[in-house]
Amino acid sequence: YGVPLPVLVNKFSHMRFEPSGFTNNEHIRMAKSLVDYIFRWLGMKFLSAKDQNKIGLNLDTDVQEVAQETVAIVETQKPLFEDAVEGAQEIKQKVAEGTNVLTMTFDNTSDAPVCDTCGSIMVRNAACYKCLNCGNTSGCS
Repeated sequence: YGVPLPVLVNKFSHMRFEPSGFTNNEHIRMAKSLVDYIFRWLGMKFLSAKDQNKIGLNLDTDVQEVAQETVAIVETQKPLFEDAVEGAQEIKQKVAEGTNVLTMTFDNTSDAPVCDTCGSIMVRNAACYKCLNCGNTSGCS
């Protein structure tokens, strides 16, 4: 009916439903559904690199470029990471000394249950828990 392939690939790729799983295709390691696999394959096979980047299909070259950029960023930001490691070591020392760590940091997912609707980890919402993925709550409104 004249719908351009980039529009179809954008709409139908990354749809999640069963059956899903690993594939033998080295460019599509994990398919979220059969429709997801088919449209991502069509996009990789018939779309230009420019259209693939617009839609968000990642190729091996993109992954390598991102990895190189990440290494460059980490190298330039190394002092910040070293400061973070030193801060973590200071917290460990204070814990060993018996300092009250609860006033220092707050971890809202350490005792959180798994969402019974979608399976992701819930976060504390006052006295209850809520799921950031699907919006389900553990009984509170």
